[in-house]
Amino acid sequence: MKAPKVYYSDLHADYGNGLALKLSRLIREAGIGKIDMESRFVAIKLHFGELGNLAYLRPPYVRAVADTVRELGGIPFATDCSTLYVGNRKNGVDHLETAELNGFNSVSCGCPVITGDGIKGTDDVELPVGNGKHCETAKIGRAIADADVLITLTHFKGHELTSFGGSVKNISMGCASRRGKMELHDSEKPTVDGGKCRGCGTCIDHCGQGAIIMAGERAVIDQGRCVGCGRCIGNCGFDAITVKFEAAPAVVVEKMVEYAEAVCASKPCFHISIAADVSPSCDCGDMNDLPIIPNVGMFASLDPVALDKAVLDMCNAQPILPGSMAEGNGRRRMSGSVFEAAHPETDSSTEFAHARRIGFGSVEYELVKVK
Repeated sequence: MKAPKVYYSDLHADYGNGLALKLSRLIREAGIGKIDMESRFVAIKLHFGELGNLAYLRPPYVRAVADTVRELGGIPFATDCSTLYVGNRKNGVDHLETAELNGFNSVSCGCPVITGDGIKGTDDVELPVGNGKHCETAKIGRAIADADVLITLTHFKGHELTSFGGSVKNISMGCASRRGKMELHDSEKPTVDGGKCRGCGTCIDHCGQGAIIMAGERAVIDQGRCVGCGRCIGNCGFDAITVKFEAAPAVVVEKMVEYAEAVCASKPCFHISIAADVSPSCDCGDMNDLPIIPNVGMFASLDPVALDKAVLDMCNAQPILPGSMAEGNGRRRMSGSVFEAAHPETDSSTEFAHARRIGFGSVEYELVKVK
């Protein structure tokens, strides 16, 4: 079987040929027009960035994609799902305010900006996982699940748990609702931190299972009745309800691959990855460290696994930047991975091994340069 094509463009620009124009040309060459978008809702899934982080992709990239979708007859919207952890994107209201502060709005993006899993991160749809080892269904934000077409726009970077964050992570962890993110990180249900709980009872009012009771002046979750929806997390105003992230990194990555397979099996998908400002850790942090390698380029493909492999290979071919988090770590000399140099406890090969195991995507690719 012929290897899927991954299209690549460098980040050199000139007058009249800026990066947004190059991205439009790249995705056209990569076959975005092969997808029937006429009068169809098209979700452009990206990361709006945490407040304080400056490594996330800028809105003009979104605009280039949205304009192309409109030219193809589609109805685009930019979206992301809220986080499981405490921060400025833990519910739909905070998330959209953060997106606005980071420059994402209907004018800059050329399309509406919405949250994918509702105000409290609980509006989701279960999609069947094919041949899964860990998961039977993927809990995906309803707006993304209801979209007719999915386009992922990914900032390729390092990650402290999964080695790197690419298209598969954007499709899976990024599209998962709160209970989906809990399943991906671990199957643990939320617990109450008695030291932070104020005994206000808000969590009790919002629990649909009657699983939360008061024990004295503090709330307690009955683990037998809790279904892990995470609604209590989104409604606690004191950050007293949390989930322990205890799953082994390899298990998290394998679950991510299974979630991505479920999403991609449900609708036509197209994937874009930009390796610029390649920070060592996720854009979910309220800061970003120095890039670990020079800027690499823009990539696009119909196959997210082949895309991740191509971008990873190109990143690994770059020199590690002096003074960066990855500098001087001997791990790279053994593994060849710049991301394992930044996070030696991770393994960048796990995604591809599990994708091959469940028959999702291709680890082989043909790289095509687009000027």
